Amino acid sequence: MLTGKTYLITGIADEHSLAMYVAKKIKENGGQVICTGLGVSQFHDSLSDKAKSFLDQTFKDFQDSVHQELGTDTMTEILDVSLEASIQEFCNKIKSKNIKIDGFLHAIAMDKTIRNKVVKPLLDVTFKEFCDAMEVSAYSLISLTSHLFKNNLLNADASICSLSYIAASKVTFHPYRNISIAKAALERITVELADEMGRKNGTRVNCIRFSPYMGSKAGNATLNEKDVEFAHRKSPLGNALPEDLAFEVLNLLRPKGRTTGEIRHVDGGYNIMG
Repeated sequence: MLTGKTYLITGIADEHSLAMYVAKKIKENGGQVICTGLGVSQFHDSLSDKAKSFLDQTFKDFQDSVHQELGTDTMTEILDVSLEASIQEFCNKIKSKNIKIDGFLHAIAMDKTIRNKVVKPLLDVTFKEFCDAMEVSAYSLISLTSHLFKNNLLNADASICSLSYIAASKVTFHPYRNISIAKAALERITVELADEMGRKNGTRVNCIRFSPYMGSKAGNATLNEKDVEFAHRKSPLGNALPEDLAFEVLNLLRPKGRTTGEIRHVDGGYNIMG
């Protein structure tokens, strides 16, 4: 199904990341993946030694997980979407290897207003905290697409898919606040990019809202077991599994599709409930 195709996978932290499930499914169906993670690069000189040590360990954990789950031949690269220079450097690297991609998974999000499962009230969120979350969680979909396209690295009939959550449109049982606004922006960007990129080179752009999931580092940072259990009881089919998400992403990535600008739900029907 994906033989001869290459996809960029962002957002892998470890073997439990939702992006890892997607990467596995792509490889199972004949495709190749390039995985990116946070790490120290030439653009991080101003960081403290403590911050550099943290990023070094973050990249090592990411790389070890990728090689363990996807094979040691899987390409791993540093990418910091908050730095335009880092995105361009990544583009330069894959261009030097004569690689073009057939789409990518945007599974990146960041919100410093969530700490130890406590969500800061929206009235207390600073302008910088708001903008930081928006830049990484939403605008990065624009900047990454733009750099790949302008560097002639995005094949025609490519497919881009991003991950969202129902809190982008509804106040949920679990307060999401600042990041929910960023996710709403991500979804709107999806629709606008679907129009622009479809007319430019036939690229499709879609987004998926997934069930609450504590297996990933991001989910574990915000959710409690009771939150996941509540959604499971409320959903007609119960919570969706990571494998369900991977199958849906695979469907959206398949060549010659005609689905674009969609905000899909893979949540066991939770979205239809009052």
